[in-house]
Amino acid sequence: MTEKTDSTRTDDAARPEPTLLPPVDVIEDAEGITLYADLPGVPKDKLNLHVEADTLTIEADIQLEIPAGMESTYAEVSLPRYRRVFTLSKELDSGKVSAEFAQGVLRLRIPKAAHAQPRKVEIRVE
Repeated sequence: MTEKTDSTRTDDAARPEPTLLPPVDVIEDAEGITLYADLPGVPKDKLNLHVEADTLTIEADIQLEIPAGMESTYAEVSLPRYRRVFTLSKELDSGKVSAEFAQGVLRLRIPKAAHAQPRKVEIRVE
């Protein structure tokens, strides 16, 4: 799995909207990979995952509400959106992606395709 980056374009209309890159950890084991993405401030209904061909896209809108009568005087997070795009290896089965989202952490499990799974070879005795 590798990360895709948007190419730099010269015309403003074709430029992608600025977004935050959520921190991501990817752990591989014999059966597949597990991806953890930190998405603080994102409600579940504002999180979108897309798998198309060999591309995985994570997009989310940040929804931080300021209590009534208060205003923000300083904010380190000024962009309202997260976005991260990855290219999935042919060894991964993109049709079997599973996702869980709890306490601002997205957990994706992507198993390896059957042809990439380790397997035991049976030895026949003749």
